[in-house]
Amino acid sequence: HVRQLYALVSETLRYSSVLEKLLAGAALLRAEKKLPLPLAKVLVYDLLFGKGLKCGGRWKALARRHRARLEAELARLKVQQKVSRNEDLLAPVQAACPRACQVPRYVRVNTLKTCVDDAIDFFKRQGYSYLGKAASVEELRALSGKKFLLDLHLPELLVFPPETDFHDNLLYTSGHIILQDKASCLPAFLLSPAAGSHVIDACAAPGNKTSHLAAILKNKGQIFAFDVDTKRLATMNTMLMRAGVTGFQLAQKDFLTVDPRDPKYSKVTYILLDPSCSGSGMVNRVPREEAAPSAERLQALAGFQRKVLSHALSFPALQRLVYSTCSLHREENEDVVHAVLQEWGSAFRLVNAFPSWPCRGLAAFSGAESCLRASPADTLTHGFFVAVLERHGEGTAAPSSLPAAAEENPQHGEGMEPRAAPKRRKRKKQRVK
Repeated sequence: HVRQLYALVSETLRYSSVLEKLLAGAALLRAEKKLPLPLAKVLVYDLLFGKGLKCGGRWKALARRHRARLEAELARLKVQQKVSRNEDLLAPVQAACPRACQVPRYVRVNTLKTCVDDAIDFFKRQGYSYLGKAASVEELRALSGKKFLLDLHLPELLVFPPETDFHDNLLYTSGHIILQDKASCLPAFLLSPAAGSHVIDACAAPGNKTSHLAAILKNKGQIFAFDVDTKRLATMNTMLMRAGVTGFQLAQKDFLTVDPRDPKYSKVTYILLDPSCSGSGMVNRVPREEAAPSAERLQALAGFQRKVLSHALSFPALQRLVYSTCSLHREENEDVVHAVLQEWGSAFRLVNAFPSWPCRGLAAFSGAESCLRASPADTLTHGFFVAVLERHGEGTAAPSSLPAAAEENPQHGEGMEPRAAPKRRKRKKQRVK
């Protein structure tokens, strides 16, 4: 039932703008003033596009009372837009990826509490069938039922069919797995801080990337995490504790007000910067006006992003920085990186990040192909952008292609522990059988 409800809500979100037009044309909310808009959308979706109303009582009766008017409005909308299929009513981006909200369920194994092999064994005991490591994105696309794969790019990421729900699963509630989109795993993976390093997560909440950084650091080092939202930080603190993260400091603070010359940050050599953005790459975002920002709004966001990226580069010991957004807009991505690189001259340069990743940056400037992009259609993820910058100057080693070392050594090589470590994790895992 939970899975069915999740699917219904996801599809309702995908058709949200169409449903709003139908509700307005049929004047349903004017006729039923006590009916909340979200519930009205779900009812109308299930009535006209879904498998028929499964609810009972007054809601079912209410929806059926307006059925004729809603069907007439749907027919009128199709005639108006000169289409014959319901799917064709969707916006071009959605129509191009009809299963946009059906990207796989990605599960990051939290190596602070367990290991990939133990997590796989746990799911197999729960009746899931493990198919091994994926060889292509198409294999991920073909997943169905209770089958799962190891991701072809990220070594600690398991991939399940769309709509697989793990919120009540023991591994999730105990912090042994993190439900995190694949694209969202890229920033920490590409930053790849060495164990013992001092790291800043500049815009940290809700904390998935922070917990990923801690896992890569093996809880050896220090993470400074900033966010301006008190409630989000409180939620993040709970999540990090559940994930077994130690050695972190949370601060309710605007990162732009953090003094790079403060002795506290004198050893910070890595920064992960995922600033506020338009969120246009988020697959399940309700397609309201804020999902398609105006040119003025994009310029304002880009101005902030340039400012915060330049501020991050001013930390004196910084060696590597990852800049990422969940935006599809060039203004917030390549243009921001290009402007800040020009501002800093030869002090920093782009790393050719993840050469085997299929989608590269837009050709906005020479070298932009070193950046990464992700999308539902091409990589079966949320829309995302990632750029890796490294300090370049006297006494600084020339930057390497990333994550070449990680691809050769899936456990991030530096500071790898002997085989005793997996046994230690296994004892922890025994408690969640």
